[in-house]
Amino acid sequence: MSDPYTSRTAVHEQEVHGFGSVRVLPLDPAADAPLLHRWVSEERAAFWGMNGLSEQRVAEIYAHMDTLDTHHAYLVLKDGTPAALLQTYEPQADRVGECYPVEPGDIGVHLLLAPAEPEGARSGWTGGLLAAIATYILVVLDRRRVVVDPDVANEKAIARFLKQGFTAGPAVVLPEIDLPDVHIPEKKAQLAFLTREVAFGG
Repeated sequence: MSDPYTSRTAVHEQEVHGFGSVRVLPLDPAADAPLLHRWVSEERAAFWGMNGLSEQRVAEIYAHMDTLDTHHAYLVLKDGTPAALLQTYEPQADRVGECYPVEPGDIGVHLLLAPAEPEGARSGWTGGLLAAIATYILVVLDRRRVVVDPDVANEKAIARFLKQGFTAGPAVVLPEIDLPDVHIPEKKAQLAFLTREVAFGG
């Protein structure tokens, strides 16, 4: 079967030693909607906030994001297989910017990992993937610091980020967003930060 992603130009490609090849592709809202809908509909993805949405609605949300200059979505592949959904955003253009002092060079990140297939532990899998993502964000995009805002109840995500070198910041309440095209409920979030110096040791 042909690789449906070969025709897309990657914004970042990296061989991670002992892990494999990682490619970061701009999301195609229409083409990727069926895959994303499966991921976000799983119980494990409840904190992503899209449980119960139709495939069409998922496509519409990412098509809208594609029109923004401040928010971007990417499909991350490992050895040609979809491994994660990555979103980046400018903190000052997002509700998280109301909850902490944004510094020059900050960039916000949301990350949804693909389900494990077959089910079970993937030793080193998250670390390998995050190594390539950190290189893309902090080096290729030339940013100084990553901020993440997982739900305070999402203990797995918080532990995963801290294990990868993030430093816990304050727990905050992200305000509700209620616009004609977008409704995002209030969220209690645990902020965490990763600087370029910590990620790359200098």
